[in-house]
Amino acid sequence: MGGDDVRLRAVVTLAQGMAAAHAPRESWRAAAAGACRALGGSFAALSVWERELGRLRVLANVGERARDEEEFPEDEAYPVHQFPEITEFLHERWVGGGGPNAWVETADGPATGHAGYCHQRVAALRRRGRGCCVVAPIVMHGRAWGELYVARPAGAPVFDRADADFATVLASVVAAGIAQTERLEEARRLAFTDALTGLANRRAVDMRLDEAIERHRAEGVVVSLVVCDLNGLKRVNDTRGHAVGDRLLERFGSVLSLCGAMLPGTLAARLGGDEFCLLAVGPAADEVVRVADELCRRAAELELGEGVACGVASTEDPLGPVRSARRLFRLADAAQYRAKAVRSAKPVVAGREGPDDPVVRLADAPPPAAAERRRFRGRR
Repeated sequence: MGGDDVRLRAVVTLAQGMAAAHAPRESWRAAAAGACRALGGSFAALSVWERELGRLRVLANVGERARDEEEFPEDEAYPVHQFPEITEFLHERWVGGGGPNAWVETADGPATGHAGYCHQRVAALRRRGRGCCVVAPIVMHGRAWGELYVARPAGAPVFDRADADFATVLASVVAAGIAQTERLEEARRLAFTDALTGLANRRAVDMRLDEAIERHRAEGVVVSLVVCDLNGLKRVNDTRGHAVGDRLLERFGSVLSLCGAMLPGTLAARLGGDEFCLLAVGPAADEVVRVADELCRRAAELELGEGVACGVASTEDPLGPVRSARRLFRLADAAQYRAKAVRSAKPVVAGREGPDDPVVRLADAPPPAAAERRRFRGRR
């Protein structure tokens, strides 16, 4: 098989690897690993140019990593001024009609490309025992997105002009793969996000709650649900218009998000209409109740609306076995319904009124008749 056929197959393999990725990290790893194999490198990295921070941030390192190189580093970033090609080669030359071509550098200095862009990379090559590297700009939407970096160890053959040209092709394939991943991520985000408030939506809650209940059954992890009904929304809509009602929903969504952040890992969501919830996995029930109380206090201080009716259900409280997400939802819903009925300014907590707790009885009662207005939520 000729060299062109081998490289064509490498391009196809790289594209397929990125297409099979289900998350950004998988896509980054596939891009770097595919380029490393295609160019016969021992190490590869994918980096993004963060213009607003003036830095090049490493997303993934693959292959023979040095001791200071993590596969997915949290804070490996380099100021752009250390790499003038980012602001000069990757921008000015394109504006002038040049293309985003790759270049080669060695531990002794530049080999293929333009002189003057080598100091930091040369030092890094020497420090990490590498003999040469090829750097390929990644372009998306006509702008520099980042770069693909592939290196070989000291003593290995140095990359040549043909390798640099091939790296340019690989970078364009990587750009297409990243763009596809970003589109899929955006689609996933929209599928699980409430458009008005930016909070999670009911679909996201259902999925997370199913997973949480499985963990509760397998590991005993505490799962708590806070369900809120925003009071006074209909009056606001009727008297001041739906635009003002939407503003109330957005403001309460911000309050909910702020309170949810007091419990690590908590999901804040809008279930639909004037109903919201917090899903906490791990924190103790008393901590969740404390946050729910703070939520009620802050909601009552909003300029619009009439506060919230808030119900809490936690697997840590005496509710009986919680074997399904549906039951926990019904318990929290029943607690919220009771809070609304008695006009409570504080959250009502399921299971805390003794062995004959009215909230638990209400949640576990047979389904209401069709003529009754109130219906507890079932999933899907």
